Amino acid sequence: MFKLIADKFPDLKLDLEQAQISKKPEEYIKNVLLMTVIATFGLGMSLVFVLIKAEKSLLFILFLILVPFIIFFFFIHSPKVKAGKRVKDIDSEIVYAGRYMLVELSAGMPLFDVLVNVSQAYPKVGMHIQDIIKRVEVGTPLDTAINQVIEITPSPNFRKMMWQIMNSLRTGSDVSVALESMVEQISKEQLIEFKTYERKLNPLVMFYLMVAVILPSLGITMMSLLSTFLGIQLSFGILIGIAIFLIFVQFMFLSMIRSSRPGFAL
Repeated sequence: MFKLIADKFPDLKLDLEQAQISKKPEEYIKNVLLMTVIATFGLGMSLVFVLIKAEKSLLFILFLILVPFIIFFFFIHSPKVKAGKRVKDIDSEIVYAGRYMLVELSAGMPLFDVLVNVSQAYPKVGMHIQDIIKRVEVGTPLDTAINQVIEITPSPNFRKMMWQIMNSLRTGSDVSVALESMVEQISKEQLIEFKTYERKLNPLVMFYLMVAVILPSLGITMMSLLSTFLGIQLSFGILIGIAIFLIFVQFMFLSMIRSSRPGFAL
């Protein structure tokens, strides 16, 4: 049964490898189903008495139908989300690691020793370079080890840089020349991405000020005045609801800004 479910998600194996989760898809599906049952049972027990007492049994039935699917898809896509976070971690060091490699290669150090030093100096990039080193230590040729790691690395920039190194090894060309051009290209692409983020941030900030600061302040002031002149009563529950809505808007904007922010520092 677990294998049949895993076959419905053909990208799951690659997502697990990129997220560095050492489980087979069938094992991960089994854990996801178990966590789904536990989470649904816990949430159901906390709401069953409230909904039944309020005579909302239909809502409880809808809860039992919809929530397990939501929880299941949340857990099943978590490796992809984790892999996406690893991309930002790698991109934050990729240019510095590439320049570090260029300096050591220009000093005449062997490529394998350079990879060992980079893996120790830059831990986020080094996690994947360590994988290359381990494969080489058990007898895999360096270019083959690089190719194997490229296939399971989530960062496109890391894949491009290591592909240039692998291609230079196989063609016998100068590694430092190909690496230097790729590092410069990645650096320019990051600069363009940073400027794009800067242009995107300005309207987001203006929209945030309008929706989350100006409108709530003026809106509550106007509601207070209208309630005074028209005799409309603002209950404590309405004010609590407005406060919860504003907290949600604040959290939404912060999440949007954080998710669109580049994972590197210039």
